[in-house]
Amino acid sequence: MSISHEQRLSDSPYVETVTHGWTLSEGFSIRPAESNWHMVFVKAQGLTHSLVVGPLPTAGKAEWGAGAEILWVKFKLGVFMPHVPVQNFLDSERPLQEASSKSFWLKSAAWDLPNFENIDTFVDKLVHNEILTLDPVVDAVLKDQLPDISSRTMRHHFLRATGLTRSRIFQMKQAQQARTLLQQGVSILDTVYETGYFDQPHLTRSLKQFIGYTPAQIAQASQNQPE
Repeated sequence: MSISHEQRLSDSPYVETVTHGWTLSEGFSIRPAESNWHMVFVKAQGLTHSLVVGPLPTAGKAEWGAGAEILWVKFKLGVFMPHVPVQNFLDSERPLQEASSKSFWLKSAAWDLPNFENIDTFVDKLVHNEILTLDPVVDAVLKDQLPDISSRTMRHHFLRATGLTRSRIFQMKQAQQARTLLQQGVSILDTVYETGYFDQPHLTRSLKQFIGYTPAQIAQASQNQPE
């Protein structure tokens, strides 16, 4: 394996997961679509690069070099930076300017680089300084608490806070659920039924678009994994 990593949940209501990893050798993989955005901090060859990585609307190819230490901070859906619209870095990486070897610039201020242990404190400071906020409409909708607003207004909230439409996020989650069922040994036809796809071709198109593999490829890979 060319990447080693550890992941944990966060105590912050703004963060979904925090992942700390190391690239042991050069490599690549097919990565799935991603509805959440990340802050990523990469240490390699004595330098640190701070990035904002936007949502990834479709599956694609991820590549990496050897000898890097990486910290991924995955923010919950609905969390965004008002001064940098999510659509500005949708399907892309936006570098954050280096302030020193141990800090970076964000909203005209220098911030110390966080680590795996203190990331929750780092996020709390971002929230306190109004760099991060949570859109209450998006948060309510994702909890199935539909607010009494027009569909146009709801669409505006989703695009501002996530860079994606509500329907796009649903499609991505539907594909993720289907992948999980196939990995658990559920048949392709039962997966179609359980996840609400119209038919098997519909499932296949969705998984190729959002996961990067066909249902048969996902099922086969799961069968080939060691016990």
